[in-house]
Amino acid sequence: MFRRTTWLTLYLLLAMALLAGPAFAMHIAEGFLPFNWAAFWFVVVLPFWFWGLRSIQQTVKSNPGLKMLLGLAGAYAFVLSALKIPSVTGSCSHPTGVGLGAILFGPAAMSILGGIVLLFQALLLAHGGLSTLGANTFSMAVVGPFVAYGLYRLVRRLNGSMAVAVFLAATLGDLMTYVTTSLQLALAFPAQPGGVLASMLKFMGIFAVTQLPLAISEGILTVIVFNLLATYNKNELQELSILD
Repeated sequence: MFRRTTWLTLYLLLAMALLAGPAFAMHIAEGFLPFNWAAFWFVVVLPFWFWGLRSIQQTVKSNPGLKMLLGLAGAYAFVLSALKIPSVTGSCSHPTGVGLGAILFGPAAMSILGGIVLLFQALLLAHGGLSTLGANTFSMAVVGPFVAYGLYRLVRRLNGSMAVAVFLAATLGDLMTYVTTSLQLALAFPAQPGGVLASMLKFMGIFAVTQLPLAISEGILTVIVFNLLATYNKNELQELSILD
């Protein structure tokens, strides 16, 4: 089982190396936010980082064998969020990949995994930035995973199928990341006239054309990957109380 997971992880890392390149995508770029807003989002995400560290420590301590699966969740988020699709006005959209990890390990753990993903992308791919790491972490690694995890649990509690739960979690977790980013940009740059709401709608509209199909595609891919894990890593998913 672990061997199959290892090969899947290596495949994702190889795809990352082949497909990732310089990025100018929806992660808020270095220096784009005013200092006060950049600092504010760092303060907001700090409690989630502490919570995430504790969550991961507890998971690894109780079951060290889950380290590979934890790494896979991080690699999946890295690969998908490094893929760029051209959008309007010269910008780009991309998937987030955080839904899978949120389903497997909970949203707190993804605040750390997503933060690490964003840090490496800022350092290695010029995707995002260090000054905007707090803002990007909040949108992609806090809001996205919490929405994904909440929807997954809700659908399962309502006796929805596993495939529907995973699809909705990954799809709407992706979309809410971009809604949050649009709000962050609108707060920093309110429209005149119209204010924050008008600015937010403008930012959301820029990415809506490409982001909706990307989110649906991410949902479908996440279902496929989850089914592979359910087939070849059934014991690990049962230990995580994912499978019935």
